[in-house]
This record gives sequence, structure tokens and C-alpha cells, in this order.
Amino acid sequence: MAANLHPSWQAVLAPEFEKEYMQHLKAFLLQEKQQGYTIFPKNEEVFNAFNHTPFDQVKIVIIGQDPYHGTGQAHGLSFSVKKGVPIPPSLQNIYKELQTDIPGFTYPSHGELTYWADQGVLLLNATLTVRANQAGSHQHKGWEQFTDQAISSLSSKREGLVFMLWGRYAQQKESLIDTNKHFVLKAAHPSPFSAYNGFFGCKHFSQANVILAKEGKQSINWQIS
Repeated sequence: MAANLHPSWQAVLAPEFEKEYMQHLKAFLLQEKQQGYTIFPKNEEVFNAFNHTPFDQVKIVIIGQDPYHGTGQAHGLSFSVKKGVPIPPSLQNIYKELQTDIPGFTYPSHGELTYWADQGVLLLNATLTVRANQAGSHQHKGWEQFTDQAISSLSSKREGLVFMLWGRYAQQKESLIDTNKHFVLKAAHPSPFSAYNGFFGCKHFSQANVILAKEGKQSINWQIS
């Protein structure tokens, strides 16, 4: 598994692959495949968030909970789906917020967020795999320990990052973040069930760019073409 990880992240997370929880996770994933279950995303895309956004290039972290479990949706970036796949409701609401937050932002024709990831937005799900059509089926198997370590490493080894924590689940990760060194933006989850409770109008995207500018970093071009 570690062989699929960007070298910058391997340098930080390599010890995790030797730990007992990771051995249990590997055994669980192998068992799932042996039992004939389809796992999303594809094996080569599991670590996409890390591979598109190297450790030393992370500027912003957006934390999701679980990969999409529908066919063709998940490809290793939180909230993102491949081109040609219908835009999920939460991402539709993210785009709606961007329309009101970022001047000139136009609603994209697809939901692939690789362009953000390549600019330094780590689109990290807490759980990196899921069984097809069974939401949450790979939670509490070890992935959360791995991704928590990724967040903790960013907190301890980097400075001036912006963490966008949407919804109660993501906000629980604040305990891993040194808020004296980093910036935490909190809002409701963009899901249709909660977006009107504080996600719409949060202006996280413009706020993040203001912070990055103050930190002397290149701002994010949020426009997906």
C-alpha cells in the first residue's frame, strides 16, 4: 500500500504501514475482495488526495467522512467525482456557495476537483475506501487512525494552513490541529440536510484566500473549468 503514496507523504507516514492497525486494515480489505465485494475507489486511486497534494504543498485541508459508494463516483478526493458523473448534492451546494462567495465564479459542468488538489487543497476523506452501495461500510477498520495521523503531521510539521471543517464529524478533527499555528474555519456540512444551517453564507473560500495572501502564499483559483 505504501508504494502507492507520494514520496513526500511516505516520509511522514511510512511508520504507519508497519503498525498493527494497518496490518488489520490490509487483511480486512483483502478479505472484502476475496468475498467478492466491489471496493471504491479503485486501488490505484485510494491515495489520490495525497498524490495530487504533496505534503509540503498543502495549503488548505477539506475533510470529508467517507468515499461515495455509487459506481464510478469515488476517485480518492473528498467531495469530488469524475467527469461524466452527476454532481452529488453536497458538491452542488459547495458550488452554490462559491457562486455567492467568489466574484465571477460560474457553476461548473462537472464535479471533478483535481484542479483544486493540484493547487494545494488536500481533499481528505477520513475513511479512504468503501464497499459498493454500502455507505460507511469501511469505517472503524483503521483508516481513521491513518488519516488522523496525516492531519496531526500537517499540524505539527507545517504552519499557516487553513482547515475547513464542515459538519460535526469534521469538526471533531479540530482536536488534532494546533490552532496557534493554523487557521480553522467551521461551518455546517454542505449536505442538503444541513447546508441552510450555516454552510450557505460561510464564505470559507474567500476567507481562505485572504488568509493565504496574509501568509505570503498563492491564493487558490476556485473556478473549475
